[in-house]
Amino acid sequence: MSLLLASIYLSDWPVSIETRPDGFFDIVSLICSRIAMIATAAIVLVMFYEVVSRYVFSRPTLWANELSLWIAAFVFLLAGQYAMQQRCHIRIYIIYDMLPRWLQKLSDLISAALICVFTFALIWGGYNDAMRRMLRMETFGTAWDPPLPGTVKPAILIIILAVTIQAVSNLIADWNKEPGEHTPADDIDEEEIEKLKQTLGEVK
Repeated sequence: MSLLLASIYLSDWPVSIETRPDGFFDIVSLICSRIAMIATAAIVLVMFYEVVSRYVFSRPTLWANELSLWIAAFVFLLAGQYAMQQRCHIRIYIIYDMLPRWLQKLSDLISAALICVFTFALIWGGYNDAMRRMLRMETFGTAWDPPLPGTVKPAILIIILAVTIQAVSNLIADWNKEPGEHTPADDIDEEEIEKLKQTLGEVK
């Protein structure tokens, strides 16, 4: 509960490079992104504890590796939802920018439809297996034996559904926006470059 509340609080403070929420599902995705960010810090703490225990006290743990894998699986899944909300998946704009607006909308619609088809196929094919693993809490088969398959497999289906909802939210939010022009300069973050220069001492 504290993790969720902290994530909700942090979602109210988007950083300057983030896309502002304007779709009906954006807030949910931002909260999930904060959960992933906190979980990444948790992985660092777990691995730090393992390194100290192993190399300083010669008492390695049985659970650190599996726990870090467990957390990382959810970080990876939630990061996909965040990337969809931020529209930062790899896109090729060369042809898209040359199309008239109505054809751009059509291509966006086709893209969202393909995501929906993929999600339907994934849930259709994986639902029974995911439910079976979850109901028996299938374990990892290691010394600590956490229920990774029993939790991660259902989470894959749930989060891919959330990614699809986010894709539809993006489609609706962007439908009436003016088309944007994309240039190679869009990929250059001048502010970040200046900060790096200052850090390296190149700018006095």
